[in-house]
Amino acid sequence: MITEFVTEFTKLLVEYPDKVKVTTELMSDDFCEVSIYAHSSDVGKLIGKEGRMINAIKTVITGCKAKGAKNYRVNVKTAE
Repeated sequence: MITEFVTEFTKLLVEYPDKVKVTTELMSDDFCEVSIYAHSSDVGKLIGKEGRMINAIKTVITGCKAKGAKNYRVNVKTAE
């Protein structure tokens, strides 16, 4: 659920939506790491001024935490 949401949301924000890839890695029983891979020119758009965009994405994901009882860390990386 998280992966699909983040993928569709980030594709709306970037200039190269075909380069967006989102992976979720289970780090422990109650902790997941979400990695967003995007074109190098789109990484800044996903982070936003003063980190506002990535913080908004984190806030929405935290809302899903109530349903799944997991903590999430979100990383934005350059796609290769």
